[in-house]
Amino acid sequence: MSDLPESPIGERFSAAVHNTARGWRLLIDKQLKHLGIGQAGWMTIAMIAKSGEPMSQRALADLVGVEGPSMVSMLDRLEREGLVTRAPSPTDRRVKLVHLTDAGTTLYKQVKEQANAVRLALLGDIDPARLEAATELLELLRARIEEQL
Repeated sequence: MSDLPESPIGERFSAAVHNTARGWRLLIDKQLKHLGIGQAGWMTIAMIAKSGEPMSQRALADLVGVEGPSMVSMLDRLEREGLVTRAPSPTDRRVKLVHLTDAGTTLYKQVKEQANAVRLALLGDIDPARLEAATELLELLRARIEEQL
């Protein structure tokens, strides 16, 4: 088992995870192109919407996987487009909290609808037990990765 990472299946698995995640994002990005928003924008809006409460710019950058300055630029653009607003935190004036506007919420609903359609098209005919096993494996790997970070 110790030679697994260098084995053909270990290499094949690593490539499959990387290429599948990349392809998944590209496919959703393609489906959302008509909405006029790119991957970084829809991922940012989705993270805010899923949080259920305003998020700090720093927490949002961490969730989306970008550096703080990149998130500030993204939020500047989304704010100009009327999709988000930023306000000082009531507990720490140095922290800006990001809120979705009504337009941002409407866009998120469209993004979610398109993402659900992609998910159904890709996963709809896969045996639920296989899907459950694959999901559990990926969640385990994610936890191990986070322990190493």
